[in-house]
Amino acid sequence: MNTKPIAKSEILKELQEYQNQDYKYESGRILGSMCTQAHPFAKEVFIKFLDSNLGDAGLFQGTKHIEDEAIKTIGSFLGNPEVYGNIVTGGTEANLMAMRGARNLAINEKGIKNGEIIVPESAHFSFKKAQDMLGLKVIHAPLDEEYRTSTDFVQDNINKNTVAIVGVAGSTELGVIDPIQELSDISTDKNIHLHVDAAFGGFVIPFLKDLGYHFPDFDFTLPGVDSMTIDPHKMGLAPIPAGCILFKDNKCLDAMAVDTPYLTYKQQSTIVGTRLGASSAAIFALMKYLGREGYAKLAQECMDNTNFLAKGLKDLGYDLVMEPKLNIIGFNHPQLSTEELADELEKRDWRVSMSKCPEAVRIIVMRHIKHENILDLLSDLKDIKNNL
Repeated sequence: MNTKPIAKSEILKELQEYQNQDYKYESGRILGSMCTQAHPFAKEVFIKFLDSNLGDAGLFQGTKHIEDEAIKTIGSFLGNPEVYGNIVTGGTEANLMAMRGARNLAINEKGIKNGEIIVPESAHFSFKKAQDMLGLKVIHAPLDEEYRTSTDFVQDNINKNTVAIVGVAGSTELGVIDPIQELSDISTDKNIHLHVDAAFGGFVIPFLKDLGYHFPDFDFTLPGVDSMTIDPHKMGLAPIPAGCILFKDNKCLDAMAVDTPYLTYKQQSTIVGTRLGASSAAIFALMKYLGREGYAKLAQECMDNTNFLAKGLKDLGYDLVMEPKLNIIGFNHPQLSTEELADELEKRDWRVSMSKCPEAVRIIVMRHIKHENILDLLSDLKDIKNNL
């Protein structure tokens, strides 16, 4: 550390030099990110609540009320406004909380000590962290021809140690929605916790349904769904970090609560202690500001651009893994490997990602990807195709 203070202007100049090395969402060239620019109004509110610590909520009772109201609002478009939960750092923490709650409840109610969870092969990597951190054995269910989890496999692999099954609503790689209705039936029949990871799809599917899109039920309207993950900092346009964990009732939160005798709240269920109140305030304000109509408009714009890109790819002779369900596209070149195609795009300054299940170049058509960006991308893909 420097001994004497350094002028703010010098520090800001140094920071700017570092920030200049970052890719910017507004460039439209970040194609593989599920996050995007936070809404300006959300940023404004976020700054006002930077000093609020929900880890000691008795000191910030107004901010705690905001979090509770935000949870109710999110629950309202996921089938149940009377849910319980927290605004957390993101989908990883939310999934970890869901698995920890399910594990602890299974220990308390069923005496299960060597817990297992069944997750689809398409599940987010956070469940690998759950295996490592929570001592849970993870069983991976294969996917069917539509890249959805095999309910037959789930049914056949439930045993006396199963503490939870997981379905995904808007998979990280392709935006696929698992057969949550069937998983709900299984969980109800077997009395096993069902968690739905809707980190991406949660802020898309309900609003597309408002516009007449047909999607299967995936939320708390199904009796077997016990918990859900949804990320406001993805399609919700909230500033990072803003994830959300929701529980149908509070018994899972109670099962993982620990005593916090030196704080104003005497018990705490979240994984982190100190917790930023600004995230709750930002998403609470933004949901009021945009309303269902605003989120539906955003989802429609993203889907319009997704469908335009999908058609353009097919017209150029690229192979789509499947017709997009949400604003995510996986595709491949007919001759190049996935990695070779990704390298060609990187050479042209596009920041793409690759899915592994199946292998494909993966594009998430977020708000920052405009129609003109897609035209530029298709032009470069045409150049790649014509210059083999």
